[in-house]
Amino acid sequence: MLTAIIGAEVFDPRPLGRRDLILAGDRILRIGRVDPSAVRAVDESATILDASGCLMMPGLVDPHQHIAGAGGEQGFASRMPEVSVEAIIAAGITTVVGCLGTDTSGRHLGGLLAKARQLEEQGITAYIYTGGFPVPPPTFSGNVVDDLVWIDRVIGVGEIAIADIRSFQPSAPELARLVSSALTGGLISGKAGVTHFHVGDRPRGLELLRQLIEDYDVPADHLYPTHVSRSPRLMDEAIELAQRGAFVDIDAIDQSVGSWIRYYEAHGGPTDRLTVSSDAQTIGGNPRKLYRSFVEAVCEQEIPLERALGYFSRNAAVALKLEQKGKLCPGGEADLLVVERPTLQIREVFARGKRFSPLRYKYEPPTDGVLVWRNRSRT
Repeated sequence: MLTAIIGAEVFDPRPLGRRDLILAGDRILRIGRVDPSAVRAVDESATILDASGCLMMPGLVDPHQHIAGAGGEQGFASRMPEVSVEAIIAAGITTVVGCLGTDTSGRHLGGLLAKARQLEEQGITAYIYTGGFPVPPPTFSGNVVDDLVWIDRVIGVGEIAIADIRSFQPSAPELARLVSSALTGGLISGKAGVTHFHVGDRPRGLELLRQLIEDYDVPADHLYPTHVSRSPRLMDEAIELAQRGAFVDIDAIDQSVGSWIRYYEAHGGPTDRLTVSSDAQTIGGNPRKLYRSFVEAVCEQEIPLERALGYFSRNAAVALKLEQKGKLCPGGEADLLVVERPTLQIREVFARGKRFSPLRYKYEPPTDGVLVWRNRSRT
C-alpha cells in the first residue's frame, strides 16, 4: 500500500525545502515532487495526506529508556510500570533502546527482551542493552559476547554504573575487559557493541573512562556515558571525552536540556557526539519529556531545527549503528513525524511505515506558554 504526504517542508535532518514523499510499506520510496493522481493510478487505495504548512522530519531515537519499568529505590512501592506504545508514539519516538538499572533482582533481562518484542509487534523499533548496574553484568547466555552475537535485539551492554554510591565499584581492568567483550560481540554480529554507562554525582566523574582510553587502548566511540549534565564540571569532562570520539548523553528529566545543549556547544562540544534520552519509567522520567525538551531546545533556545534533530534523533542512530534511523532518504525506513508550525505540535507519526492516529496518541504541549518556532535555521 502506498502513502503520499504532500506539501510539507522536509528536514532529512538537513533542510530540503518543500517536498512530497511516498511511502511503500515500511520504506520511503521517493522524496521529491509527487502527482497525487499518478499515485492513485498505481494504487487506488493509496492514502494521500495534505501536509501543506507543516514540517516533516525523522522520528526521534531514544537511546535510554526503562521500557519494562525501573525497580524503584524507595522500596517495592516505588517500582515503576512498563511503558506503553501510546506514550512512546505520543512523544514522537519511533525507535527506543531499553535497559535495566539499579534493580536486576526484581527486573530481569527476559522481561526486558519480552517488552522490546511487544513494542516491535505494536509497530515501533525496539532494542535493548544486556546487563545493568552490576559488574560483572547479568546476561542471557553467560557472557556479553554471546548475547550480542545470538540475541537479535541486544546492541550493547549497560547501563553500567560508575561514580555512584550504587555502583559495584569496578576497577579499570574489569571495565576494560567488559568494554572489549562488547566491542568484540559487536564486531562479530555487525552491531554497535557499545558500553552504556550510568554516571552518578560522585567526584570521580568520568575518570575511569579516560583511563580506559589512555591505559587500555579502548576506542572512545565504544564508550557511551549518560546523565552527563549533573553539573558543569561533569559536562566539561563529557565534552573532553566527546572530543576524543565518544558519544555522550543528556537525560530529559532535567528541564533545562536546551540550556545544557547551549553550554555543550559554547564549550567546544562536537555537535555529532551529543544525544538526548528520556530515561523514561524512572521516577521523574517519561517519554513526553523528551519531545518537550526537543520543542524547548528549538523554540526557546533557538537551536536550528536540523541541529536539534541531530541531538534527538540522528546522533543516537549513528552511535548505535542504526543506519536507517534518524534520517529520511529513498530506500530508508519510514520513521517520520509531521508537525505543525510554528508550535511543533505533532500531527502525524509513522513508524516503520505504520500510521498512528494523532487523535489517539496526542502530545501534550507545555502548559507554561505557547512555544513558537520561527525557522531560524537559515539565518
